[in-house]
Amino acid sequence: MQSEEGGCTPLTDEEERRMRAVLFSELGNEIADRGWVRFPAYEPEDRRRLIDVAHRLSAHWGQQVFVEAEDPCRLKLHLAGYGTQPANPNSL
Repeated sequence: MQSEEGGCTPLTDEEERRMRAVLFSELGNEIADRGWVRFPAYEPEDRRRLIDVAHRLSAHWGQQVFVEAEDPCRLKLHLAGYGTQPANPNSL
């Protein structure tokens, strides 16, 4: 949401609850279907929100949902086996 000065205004408590509920449902469905999802996170609050959603999904499923920063503006939430694979030193 933009303020008159051009900056973002924080969400109300109710808006924040609804946003997290939508993310929990939508991102959770995507992770359940393919094991991972990417989502933009432009501001620190966006990143905190996604990390919270990952923790809630982990508790809900009884299986850890990992969070990786793919770049400064995007996070990847994933189940084990769907994250960044470390380089194999034997293949270099």
